[in-house]
Amino acid sequence: MAGEIVSTTTTLDDLIAPIVAEAQFVAAEKSIMRGLVKNFTVPANTGKVLQVPIYPTQTATTLTEANDLTPSAISTSKADITMAEVGLMTNVSDLSLNHSPSNVIADVGRLFGEAIATKIDRDLTNLFGSFSTGVGSATTAATAALVFEAVAKLRANGVPGSDLALVLHPLVAYDLKANLTTQGTNPFVGNGQSDLGNEALRMGYIGMLAGVPVFETSNMADSSGNFPGTTGDYKGAVFHRDAIALAMSSDIRIETQRDASARATEIVGVATYGVAEIHDTYGVELEFDSSIQDA
Repeated sequence: MAGEIVSTTTTLDDLIAPIVAEAQFVAAEKSIMRGLVKNFTVPANTGKVLQVPIYPTQTATTLTEANDLTPSAISTSKADITMAEVGLMTNVSDLSLNHSPSNVIADVGRLFGEAIATKIDRDLTNLFGSFSTGVGSATTAATAALVFEAVAKLRANGVPGSDLALVLHPLVAYDLKANLTTQGTNPFVGNGQSDLGNEALRMGYIGMLAGVPVFETSNMADSSGNFPGTTGDYKGAVFHRDAIALAMSSDIRIETQRDASARATEIVGVATYGVAEIHDTYGVELEFDSSIQDA
């Protein structure tokens, strides 16, 4: 009740900085997508919407000696990235804080960081389905050939070969690994197709395919929006860094409030950011159905 809440506790004030530091560190470490997309920092008091100008590709023409050039109009479009808050709250009891054998503050920071990282990744991977170009289907298993097809479509659009990334759900990546290591009709056999297949057998992951780094994340809803997924159908993507943007208005910030009657302290963590697709032709959706998860 309102009358039972005393203002911000003084006993945890000195601990807020460690919570924030731990949360921000874990969020950065656990988020795969954050380092693969275009990042913007939104200054304070600049509004809730960040407008990113998009310049069209220009074409040079053959010139005739001594003839004037004809000026070309450059008309930009824009992508709007709307900021929104995400957050979570937990109660730390006096008993836990004073008598727990573990570092409660580090634990809280880790929980907050993991939750924010998961949310950021989910918001970014949800954008994969917005790419207008796609490869695969809800009934197709992932193969190396389909990945090469997606990369070829990017290159055909003139997308730079650097700063590309391939992101798949682990259950989909399983089928890709099986395809890379298949010998005859038997998956996961050494000397299947190449050294890449053998590397997948040894290390359990695919480092690079078609010249593109491969990443796996479970922070991805299935095509029906279920998280964790249940249908086995997931939409990954191969994309350039400039295809998707993450605009951070404020990283995780922490506030506390003392609840005297509960002998506990509320700890609230909030981050403010926005995500958006900014270059549609810079990404290709990869929709695959996992063979090891039933619909």
